[in-house]
Amino acid sequence: MVFNQKIAQQTAELLLQINAIKLNPKNPFTWASGWQSPIYCDNRIALSHHEIRTFLCNTLAEEIQKKFDPNIVIAGVATGAIGIGILVAQILKLPFIYVRPEPKKHGRKNQIEGKLEPNQKVVVIEDLISTGKSSLNAVNVIREGNCEVLGMLALFTYGFPQASIAFEEAQVTIKTLCDYQHLLSCALYQNKINETEAQNLHKWIKDPSNWTP
Repeated sequence: MVFNQKIAQQTAELLLQINAIKLNPKNPFTWASGWQSPIYCDNRIALSHHEIRTFLCNTLAEEIQKKFDPNIVIAGVATGAIGIGILVAQILKLPFIYVRPEPKKHGRKNQIEGKLEPNQKVVVIEDLISTGKSSLNAVNVIREGNCEVLGMLALFTYGFPQASIAFEEAQVTIKTLCDYQHLLSCALYQNKINETEAQNLHKWIKDPSNWTP
């Protein structure tokens, strides 16, 4: 669920502006899963743009102030959400941790970097939600430390049904600044894609594993 229509539109415009999200239905990208994808998302590019990262971080911080107890820890999902997450924590003057996909192979073999004590409450920051697997892995690691995850906030979600089901089963509330549908509407309005391409992009989200350009 997006924060609201206005924020979703603003976020889509900004991410398209800096090519953090690219749409190319004629020459699709190939994901690690092998899927042919007409969209490629790298929100870390926003970190290089002061005004855009400020908008993203301030919006996330405002939502956290409105919805959650002030006595919390901010967690970023490595590696994509570390930058945004630590900036949000800085704005709110809160502790920050980040969660690795798996424990380090050397040293203290940490999977959580930073100080997290049992029984603390955590809000997780993510940059991108696809299937939800890596995001929920971070949630599980935090919960295994006997801490409570109050919710997750993300910059963008594709809106795959399997992700919605996974978050619901894990009992994790998630809200995002923008989603795939708002992105397509914005791209169409800006003439970055035409009506035929928009229809093809809508087909992809319904069955990405079998989609062809």
